[in-house]
Amino acid sequence: MHDIDDYDKQILKLLRQNGRLTNQELGELVGLSASQISRRRIHLEQQKYIIGYSARISPAALNLDISSILEITLAEAAPDAVSAFYELVKQTPAILDMYKTTGNADFILKVAVAELSDLSELISNLAAHKTVGHIRTAVVLERLKEDGVWL
Repeated sequence: MHDIDDYDKQILKLLRQNGRLTNQELGELVGLSASQISRRRIHLEQQKYIIGYSARISPAALNLDISSILEITLAEAAPDAVSAFYELVKQTPAILDMYKTTGNADFILKVAVAELSDLSELISNLAAHKTVGHIRTAVVLERLKEDGVWL
């Protein structure tokens, strides 16, 4: 991070732990006024260091008890194949996160579904897509830490 100082880093750390903190609360924790925090927060948002605010919802609350990590290797790396794969991912709500990676897999997907049969169907649908060459699956046994926070 180039154009932020220790105060900004502390603000980011605190917001990561609790995105509902008010400017007044942040100011008390960091040692700045609420107006200084407000200006800094706006700057962090404009610079895309803060990319949004959201509630972290338990998968159980959404009946998504099965989490899995899928390693995807594409059949080919042509730009139109990659674009077609991106469209497939965009249209698949069970895919929560997607990372382009180095190593054996081209992409890592984090998925959440209600039942193992849903995971099997998801894998089958992905495998049947013309762009997908290989899928390696790992079912999550226990969620221990997500988004930098111990659960």
